[in-house]
Amino acid sequence: PEECAVFHCRGCWTVLGDSLQLCGQEPPGLSVLICFKVTSDVTWEDSLLVGLEGALLGCAYYLLSCRSCGLAVGFILYSSGSDLAYLRGLFCFFKDSIVCYLLKSQMIIEASKVNFPAVNLKE
Repeated sequence: PEECAVFHCRGCWTVLGDSLQLCGQEPPGLSVLICFKVTSDVTWEDSLLVGLEGALLGCAYYLLSCRSCGLAVGFILYSSGSDLAYLRGLFCFFKDSIVCYLLKSQMIIEASKVNFPAVNLKE
């Protein structure tokens, strides 16, 4: 509970999720927070996108958006190579698209500057 945080859209401050749903460590090359669940204010379309560069090269995914302002806030991986297979079906928030409200200290901080405790998918 000491490190509990609420994840907000950077564009409009809508609540998108919280740190109690974190379920994995970010893979190399991707600056994301990986969650089991998100709020109903996170939407995605039925159409798949394909990564053309970077860590998502060749991966198929659904883009996550904020329902309130439309900002792209992350993705759900649909297909990938074996290195990212553990992310399939999970909600991955782009750290640069969200801010965190830390409950204990009542501070708002960039998601990229927060170090959450290590979480293992097996847990």
